[in-house]
Amino acid sequence: MGKRVAVVLAGCGVYDGSEIHESSAVLVHLSREGAQAEIYAPNVDQMHVVDHTKGQPTQEKRNVLVESARIARGNIKDLAKLDVKGLDALIIPGGFGVAKNLSTWATQGKNCTVSKEVEDALKAFHAAKKPIGLCCISPVLAAKIFPGCELTVGHDTECEKWPYAKTAETMKELGCKHVNKHVTEVHVDVKNKLVTTSAFMCNAPIHEIYDGIGKMVKEVVRLA
Repeated sequence: MGKRVAVVLAGCGVYDGSEIHESSAVLVHLSREGAQAEIYAPNVDQMHVVDHTKGQPTQEKRNVLVESARIARGNIKDLAKLDVKGLDALIIPGGFGVAKNLSTWATQGKNCTVSKEVEDALKAFHAAKKPIGLCCISPVLAAKIFPGCELTVGHDTECEKWPYAKTAETMKELGCKHVNKHVTEVHVDVKNKLVTTSAFMCNAPIHEIYDGIGKMVKEVVRLA
């Protein structure tokens, strides 16, 4: 039997949900590793809906679970029903939905709150010493919940290649150790069983982002 890995989504689309390429990469690499993905999302309204052709919010209302079901091809469960006992690991792809729908990081930064269901899931896997994989912006969830943990969101010096590097500084302010890594690399916090990679925090070719996520998934499955 392959490992059973919970994948938590935050909607569908980079600006208001889960980043679709990252989510797809996670599912592809889990399949390649012989693992079974079980996809979850919270049954809540999105913070807002963004028109992805303009990058601007609209007046529309959408539900995180309903939108995430698009990526899951309909095979998805309410995050409230997640039971850590039958699962071997947890992975949360990135996308602004992590900072808007799974937490309030987008509006409050280091003073944010993490949604109760997401926090409960992360703490349950952590307490059971089961590995957690996070990419792009989703390591901020661990930064908030597990003080002193080690993470990467890429680099901590802003430039054209690393436009979101200030995130690393904010994570350090929360008491975390940020480790600079290239987009194709991962960082493993052995003590906390956290595996992180930068993905679209880096302005990199998409195949490099897929490769980095592949290493993250491989390491999560190995630790499970």
